[in-house]
Amino acid sequence: MNNKKAVVLISGGLDSATVAAVAKDKGFDIYALSVNYGQRHSCELLAAEKTARQFSCVEHKFVSVDLSAIGGSALTDNIDVPQRDNGKQSVGIPITYVPARNTIFLSISLGYAEVLGARDIFIGVNAIDYSGYPDCRPEFIEMFQNLASLATKAGIEGNAIKINAPLIDLTKPEIISLGLSLDVDYSLTHSCYSPSSNGKSCGRCDSCIIRLKAFADVGVNDPIEYAKQ
Repeated sequence: MNNKKAVVLISGGLDSATVAAVAKDKGFDIYALSVNYGQRHSCELLAAEKTARQFSCVEHKFVSVDLSAIGGSALTDNIDVPQRDNGKQSVGIPITYVPARNTIFLSISLGYAEVLGARDIFIGVNAIDYSGYPDCRPEFIEMFQNLASLATKAGIEGNAIKINAPLIDLTKPEIISLGLSLDVDYSLTHSCYSPSSNGKSCGRCDSCIIRLKAFADVGVNDPIEYAKQ
């Protein structure tokens, strides 16, 4: 297997752009994977396309899995995205959690990596400054790594595919600082859960609040446009 190939999950957001830069910096040839899962903020897929171009990906594959068919999340169902006029993010697991999303994303990535003969998958999950999602924790990545070793031909033959989550223990300001050091163009990214019809970020959802605070903590202006700052 060619260990210079890596499948990188690129959502269009800040974290996935940073993790793509990390993979590129490590010398990997990037095979980008983005998932259209029926998300209401589908403009992130355009951001994913721009991000993939920035890192000169060998291939950028879009896969559709309609999670709106099961719903249960403000991102895939007819449920309002919480707005935080006081600038404070929600506590606990919020309604924007999409059931089993990262399990599904990594499963698709695992199949894609095996077809490519890639030995590495990169995902931008983060367990410090995040929205409380259970599938962003180190325990989840560890358990999925076990699954990857057991459930694939590559794993059984001794060529287990590695799940890389290099941002998992970083704060959001640390992630931005890392990305800036690797020349990530954050103006290409999109983080908002409830963008306006013209694609501007709301500035009031949990994702916007986390992002804005992180850029402020780094002392750098967020380069994207907001409907409400």
